[in-house]
Amino acid sequence: MIVTTTPAVEGRKITDYKGIVFGEVVSGVNFVKDFAAGLTNFFGGRSGSYEGELIEAREAALREMEKRAASLGANAIVGVDIDYEVLGQGGNMLMVTASGTAVVVE
Repeated sequence: MIVTTTPAVEGRKITDYKGIVFGEVVSGVNFVKDFAAGLTNFFGGRSGSYEGELIEAREAALREMEKRAASLGANAIVGVDIDYEVLGQGGNMLMVTASGTAVVVE
């Protein structure tokens, strides 16, 4: 599966548009990660626990989107966009949404 943020795949012709596909992941951030991130905030530096959670959520959203595109018979997704939202009381939930257009390319 070719996945790209561009509106086309260079050197390949789009022969069929299958529709817009999405992949959504809602992930909770637990107390241990919050505590570790708080220490990082206090002492400075990057929060590896939050970065890891963000990477996992993004990759899961992309996999879900690819799975949905494949079920439509697509072999590529163009115009991919990834959005991040903080949800829940206290902002302890992370939502990652990946969207794009499922297509068939030669």
